[in-house]
Amino acid sequence: MHKDFLLVGQGICGTFLSWYLQQAGYSCIVIDHPQSNTASKVAAGIINPVTGRRIVKTWLIDTVMPFAHEAYAALSAALNITALEEKSIVDFFATPQMKIAFEKRYGEDTQYLSLPADIYHWHSLFQYDFGYGEINPCYLIRLQDILPAYRTRLQQQALLREELFEVAHLQVAPDGIRYKDITASRIIFCDGIASAQNPYFKNLPFAPNKGEAVWVEINDLPTTHIFKKGFNLVPWKDNIFWLGSTYLWEFDNDLPTPGFRQFAHNWLLQTVKLPFTIIDHKAAVRPATLERRPFVGFHPQHPAVGIFNGMGTKGCSLAPYFAHQWVQSLQGKVALLPEADVKRFQKVLAR
Repeated sequence: MHKDFLLVGQGICGTFLSWYLQQAGYSCIVIDHPQSNTASKVAAGIINPVTGRRIVKTWLIDTVMPFAHEAYAALSAALNITALEEKSIVDFFATPQMKIAFEKRYGEDTQYLSLPADIYHWHSLFQYDFGYGEINPCYLIRLQDILPAYRTRLQQQALLREELFEVAHLQVAPDGIRYKDITASRIIFCDGIASAQNPYFKNLPFAPNKGEAVWVEINDLPTTHIFKKGFNLVPWKDNIFWLGSTYLWEFDNDLPTPGFRQFAHNWLLQTVKLPFTIIDHKAAVRPATLERRPFVGFHPQHPAVGIFNGMGTKGCSLAPYFAHQWVQSLQGKVALLPEADVKRFQKVLAR
């Protein structure tokens, strides 16, 4: 079997890259081993235009956010699902300092930010002492619907192999690759944190961090907003909400920990005034990078080997944009953004 591209991984990166490659007329096949605790499957799927204690706009957000809206609308139509929901974040201030920081930022720039007319609006449902601000719009990406629906599409097209990729079977030449019975002009690794162990890309400055989340049943809590007070409480399905997440830079494994579950339980007791039941608990390792910029492009020494990875917590916003840009660069229409192009690590990758 010969294809233009062999993609390894069908998270949000592999999904959008294969989507745009096919739209551009390239043939591809995807290898993906089913796992329940990948970063894409455990993530809440929030596109939040501001970040950090200083409430600053995230990198490229004014470009990637409108692009994401169009990209997920197209995916919704193709898969017959709702891939994106527009929400606002109710950001409860946990401390007086956070209230001051939000109000200061609002005074400088009101884009994406607003202050409520009634600071007690949510007091019947939540415990909070210092008021709140709102972040709007934010997008909630329905990864739990997108990934299985797109997987089914690949299966129906006979473009998916559900197996563990074994790098020992990969043969690389300057003009193509062979993997078992598959030949392709190029292979691209979209396999999340696994790329940190890949012999071609292990020298890249990955900064993996572990996140945990619980799923909570809460009846009578509105699903119109995302609620934030340190953690995010995110509508998931019906009366189920996603609550998370942590950022652990030192960890022994990718398994859920009893400590987080207890911490989440205590947060709910202290924050939500409605009865709740924790029904699930998962963890995953995010493929973050030291400089918080993605890895996109082909290996400078091995032009048939590429990587599309390192999105960290911004995969839902960055993956569609850079997948599209990369495919356009393959067609000679645009150049990859230098801040994302993996060739910026040419010296590191030559080792």
